[in-house]
Amino acid sequence: MHEITEHLVKNFEGQLPHLPGSDLNWVEAMRRSGLELFNDVGLPNTKMEEWKYTRLRTLEDTRFQPVNEGNGAAKVDQLPTLFTGQKEIPRIVFVNGCLRTDLSDLDNLPDGVLVHSLSGSLAYDPVWVRSYLGRIGQMDSRPLFALNTAMMNSGAIVRVRKGVIVKSPIEMIFVAGLTNVPVAYYPRNLIVLEENSQATLINIHDGLGVGPYFANSVTEVDVGNNANLRHYRVQTENLEATHIGSMHVRVANEANYETFSMSAGGRLSRTEAFVRLEGEGAHCRVNGAYFMKGREHCDNTTVIEHVVPHTKCREVFKGVLDDEACGVFQGKIIVHKDAQKADGHQLSRALLLSDKAEMDAKPELEIYADDVKCSHGATSGQIDESALFYLRSRGIPDALARNMLIRSFMAEAFEEITDEKVRDAMANLFMHRLPAQCFLSEEWTRDKLSNE
Repeated sequence: MHEITEHLVKNFEGQLPHLPGSDLNWVEAMRRSGLELFNDVGLPNTKMEEWKYTRLRTLEDTRFQPVNEGNGAAKVDQLPTLFTGQKEIPRIVFVNGCLRTDLSDLDNLPDGVLVHSLSGSLAYDPVWVRSYLGRIGQMDSRPLFALNTAMMNSGAIVRVRKGVIVKSPIEMIFVAGLTNVPVAYYPRNLIVLEENSQATLINIHDGLGVGPYFANSVTEVDVGNNANLRHYRVQTENLEATHIGSMHVRVANEANYETFSMSAGGRLSRTEAFVRLEGEGAHCRVNGAYFMKGREHCDNTTVIEHVVPHTKCREVFKGVLDDEACGVFQGKIIVHKDAQKADGHQLSRALLLSDKAEMDAKPELEIYADDVKCSHGATSGQIDESALFYLRSRGIPDALARNMLIRSFMAEAFEEITDEKVRDAMANLFMHRLPAQCFLSEEWTRDKLSNE
């Protein structure tokens, strides 16, 4: 057994009595099953094809401790800046994996919408939770999913009942605060939209202060018949964080699932989306954007399965890499034998602002049906010097010209976001990550305004 695997397994026995659902035999059995799989497989490594481009060095080198009352009591008196600027919307907040009722606001939930913590849901309705938890995602060959299953210590459970239309978004916020030792926390979220329901959910993962931590998040999603879920995800962890976030989604007949993931932080981050289109007429849009700088590493990995006929998927991932940053895109579309008339489109494009930045892309199509329409493409390159020269020759300063070209490059990705407020917030977050050479100097701006 690898030393770090042994360390994480040893943490389990000490934590088990304190984890949610410790009094439920089926929860303990699920946890032990996850631990056994993780113990057998160990940490992902670059010998595994799906981890070929991402090495978990921070997990190998750092002994992360599970969060407890002693090391997890970070002083967070208020939320980070509200992502969409909307104050009066439902939100559930966790700090270092611990529910913070004082920062949460669940008083204005509409009828037919239930939002609880994992521990609260297991106490309130364990039979219903059991019918979904661990039944959407598959642990096989996914050791970090298995580790989360063993150690899940927090998370949000969202249920939207049949026919309910939720007009305002619901936020699930996970804040990593300053602690006295490197800690690991394992959020486990479950989102269930029943038949003919609609909702918008925003997952926010934010890091405050400095210091290393490990966030291993798993979200299981079930979109019922003719339901519509917009599911947005924002990752702005701190510069020493390791963030693994995986989504496991099941989409039923005539249902629609839209997700957009923004990665804008973290020493190492990996976002995974595993989507199964299990009902005829099911449709998904799995999109994302990223901006990495310094020596940050960002991995976007997706697997979309067309299981039945007449299903559609669309993927657009775009990102910008600066300095010595590294980006990875691995996207696979699988069309099963009986999934005739499947329609799948996949696109990955990266813009490199530095000669030392690196992008690895591996788009894949795995097709077992003969009547399908599928395409994929992946490109990476630098700013078009001829376009830059054209703008400069018309009196546009270099900084503004670069800003315009980057904004134009990213526009296709942000246009995939249906919710206008979320789209604007995502674009603003991205543009604030741009390097200094893409912004006008105060002196130039002042002179320009004075001349006008």
